[in-house]
Amino acid sequence: MRVADRIKQKLEAEFRPTRLAVIDDSARHHGHAGARPEGETHFKVEIVAPAFAGRSRVDRQRLVYQALAEELAGRVHALEVRTLTPEEDRADRH
Repeated sequence: MRVADRIKQKLEAEFRPTRLAVIDDSARHHGHAGARPEGETHFKVEIVAPAFAGRSRVDRQRLVYQALAEELAGRVHALEVRTLTPEEDRADRH
């Protein structure tokens, strides 16, 4: 299974997001630390979930990192995370 698919699967199971985007950004980091020729080392995640309500941005990111601890300890070198509640997402889109 591709790393991006595992990330998506874990985040969907853990947070039941209303919106989730997992983007493999590895190509932009070619030649940088942690980059591998086959990719799947650098990712961007945007996740919208009710589970983030009432939590600080740092707490939200910690929850995501905890859910992906296995991937971060292995193949994933860098993870950029944007976390929103559904209300914040609606306001952001208008």
